[in-house]
Amino acid sequence: MKTKKAILYKQIGAKIAYYRKMRDLTQEALAEKIHISRSSIGRIERGKYNHNISLSLLMDIADGLGIELSMLVRFDEQENKIWWSLSEATIKEEYSEEKKDFC
Repeated sequence: MKTKKAILYKQIGAKIAYYRKMRDLTQEALAEKIHISRSSIGRIERGKYNHNISLSLLMDIADGLGIELSMLVRFDEQENKIWWSLSEATIKEEYSEEKKDFC
């Protein structure tokens, strides 16, 4: 379950970064529009926002980007396939690193 949530946060963050760049906005400009810090936008885009993005914050981000909220949280089969394959590789890599540290 933890892995599934981590993937979801990374997917949402990647979509935010994608739409922000499409609109030629910097992280700082988007942050100013929605009244949060630039570093918060950066963490959200990396999927590292304490794994706790509120619906209210997602709505603000969508408004700041001029898109529907659903565009940030809906993923087609292709997107899910890409993210799950990337995640599985990352999980295996992290596991092998932990195993090395343990030995």
